[in-house]
Amino acid sequence: MTRKLLIITGMAAASMLAVTAFQQTPYKLKTPPAAQYSSSRLSIGKVFGDNTTKEQQLPKDVKDAISKCRGAVQKALENRLSRMDVEMPVGANFGVEKKKSSGGRKSSLASLTDGDSSSEEGLTMEKLDTSNRELARLFVEMFQPLGGQHISAVFNDESLADEARAFWKGDLSVECNIVAIDRKGKRSRGGLMGGKKKKKKAVGFASKMAEELEDYGASGPFVLPKDTEVALFVAPGPKELIAIERICNEVGMGTCVILLNARLSRVEKYASNDARKLFEGFEPVWFLGAASQEDAPGCLMHRAYPGKWLLARKPKVGAPKTIAIQDDIFTGEDCAEAYASMEVSDLEKTSEKLAMNVAEWFK
Repeated sequence: MTRKLLIITGMAAASMLAVTAFQQTPYKLKTPPAAQYSSSRLSIGKVFGDNTTKEQQLPKDVKDAISKCRGAVQKALENRLSRMDVEMPVGANFGVEKKKSSGGRKSSLASLTDGDSSSEEGLTMEKLDTSNRELARLFVEMFQPLGGQHISAVFNDESLADEARAFWKGDLSVECNIVAIDRKGKRSRGGLMGGKKKKKKAVGFASKMAEELEDYGASGPFVLPKDTEVALFVAPGPKELIAIERICNEVGMGTCVILLNARLSRVEKYASNDARKLFEGFEPVWFLGAASQEDAPGCLMHRAYPGKWLLARKPKVGAPKTIAIQDDIFTGEDCAEAYASMEVSDLEKTSEKLAMNVAEWFK
């Protein structure tokens, strides 16, 4: 059955429009007369308002990254993609949550390359949790026109979900279902860092599913809240991917599933071939992160749907400069080849040498 969603466009808050999500018939995007706004239909792809993307460029800062990411997601929705993967730099500070003790947090795309952070304290689990939660909040705000009852922000465990509930409490701009895959409250660290790992014998998919059911106990396996149209899974790890695979099979393509900071590019082994096929089918609509630092030191990768993959070098001075472009994600071998063949101007070399000398003076 075709689902009807009531939305308020991001660029025209007074216009209330009914939309049909993921129709099988081609979208008909028409601009209705002002008098007919209350009963007009529009594609879910316009949920964020009109944000056409011109020539693909690396984002200049956090604000620009969020804007470009929003445009990439919108384009994916217009093309009826309902399985998306979004990856931001590890520990990026989006500046969404302001702490009284810090006197306001300055946003920054931290960790664009591994080990390169402006923070004296470096990355901590608290900072990673905050970064992931802020990204989830931004996406909840993006989809807010659909109505909070149709949006589910899914965290790995109850403690992380509780933190989100506390930070988002009373804020009408982030109304949604806040739920957890593991409702026992265990700290299941997904994404890049996984905490301490227990040594386990290799088990098959059936055994892993049995383990999942055992963890959830009498409450049964995790299910999405009723009427969920958009499910945002926040920094899921290998264990959570098992549950997400089941959820995707249950809800079908009519529900939009977005993975936030799942770091799929770093997943080496899936629970089954079916799982690998499923997650390799998730479209990387947005990627901004470090390239293999062993193969291309100081380089980062970027992709904004439907554009190509960019490999850029981050000099000591100035903005990142693109050194290679291709259709698929850069492998370690691709990075090494591009890095070896890049040309660095004499001016860049002089500037970097000067920057390094200045850095030494302040040590």
